[in-house]
Amino acid sequence: MLRFAYDPKADAIYIWLRDVPSAFGENLDHARRVDYAADRQPIGVELLNASKGVDLDDLPEQAAVEKLLEEHRIQVYAWTGSGALVTIRGNLVACG
Repeated sequence: MLRFAYDPKADAIYIWLRDVPSAFGENLDHARRVDYAADRQPIGVELLNASKGVDLDDLPEQAAVEKLLEEHRIQVYAWTGSGALVTIRGNLVACG
């Protein structure tokens, strides 16, 4: 079961995918980081600038993460084939 936390001061979301210690992390870009366990399986996702919306591209467990973000009314974006960024879900953010 995924767990969700939002820090309004940092405008950051953390989603726990598994309840195991982190061994290392990988920044996908300036606003998204995936943490991994020693077995190289993803255990968590950090999403910065959450009030501006979240890009789900290349995130682990994307469908489950999207559903959780929708439950918390977080705006979700996706890249189109033409390279445009479009809103696919959400209204935005009053969580915490």
